[in-house]
Amino acid sequence: MIQSKLKTAIVHEWLVNYAGSERVVESFTNIWSEADIFTLVDFLNQHESDTIVKGKFPQTSFIQKLPFAKKHHRTYLPLFPLAIEQFDLSAYNVILSSAHAVAKGVITSSQQLHICYCHTPMRYAWDFTHQYLKESNLQKGVKAAIVKLFLHYLRMWDYSTANRVDYFIANSKYIAKRIKKIYNKDADVIYPPVDTKLFPCETNKENYYVTASRFVPYKRIDLIVEAFAKMPDKKLIVIGEGPEKEKIYSKAKKNIEFLGYQEGDALKKYLQKAKAFVFAAEEDFGIIVVEALACGTPVIALRKGGTAETIVHLKNGIHFNEQTSDAIMDAVLEFEKNEQRFDSLAINNFAVQFDRSVFEKKIAEFVTEKAEKFFNQ
Repeated sequence: MIQSKLKTAIVHEWLVNYAGSERVVESFTNIWSEADIFTLVDFLNQHESDTIVKGKFPQTSFIQKLPFAKKHHRTYLPLFPLAIEQFDLSAYNVILSSAHAVAKGVITSSQQLHICYCHTPMRYAWDFTHQYLKESNLQKGVKAAIVKLFLHYLRMWDYSTANRVDYFIANSKYIAKRIKKIYNKDADVIYPPVDTKLFPCETNKENYYVTASRFVPYKRIDLIVEAFAKMPDKKLIVIGEGPEKEKIYSKAKKNIEFLGYQEGDALKKYLQKAKAFVFAAEEDFGIIVVEALACGTPVIALRKGGTAETIVHLKNGIHFNEQTSDAIMDAVLEFEKNEQRFDSLAINNFAVQFDRSVFEKKIAEFVTEKAEKFFNQ
């Protein structure tokens, strides 16, 4: 069957801002401009809508109309499985789901091809369950028991819906391993789109390190600040905001500067001029890491998760093996001993393999190949 004759639907959990998973949807709509879009809620502003869904009007679920959904849609998590199953996709040949929660759970028939681009299996339902319960103070009590019961149900639903997918694509080898472990499904790896051309290489670096992230526990910005607090001769610039702000600020010394939330040209400038970018999270992929590389900036990162794949030790950065301030300190010192061997132009060239154009070419080829096989067998 010719690809152009296939009617395509794109399914995404929610459209509320422009983040990593939305970049994938953006590329999907670049490739399949005629596709219809389904999402639990859509609260994009006009600029984001034009960028991600090209001004289309996605079909939303009943959650869109529930009270306070715009700011607190995540509180309706218990309803997400029901909501995603209400979408009628029977008119479509190909379903592309962009999933980090429930999008892969849409109901399809044996005559429909369902390809899931999986950003991650639900973290809070699987290997991060106990961390989530601890951070939410939900280890004991009636409320904790209810939450644990729901998570048990969610795991069963999530596992069963993996069989609704014909092909999984993972955004990293790390996520492909998690898909295999949790769903017992194989996944091809296609790294997510990074707009590397928007982050030009800068060879003239200044004497500071930089980190940028939302201040949430798993990003471990607290450890980076703690490490640099022990190295008063090294300047660190911290970009971001979030619920851990007070905790992070309390660990800082005079050599650490906080700039709050930055975006666009401001963020790019700090990434370009930094002598190195520091990243301590166990991330699924880590788009900002590749943006730093595109700027020709080496990255000091944890050797776990996506950064174990994007950072090559002593080629485009330095790895550390543990999420501790001492490990980060040692990595910074190792970086400074080897600083002269890092070539900004070579680092930028390495980053190009993750460019959006590469992603779109690989995704289009993958879907075309699987569709030809599926509809001609």
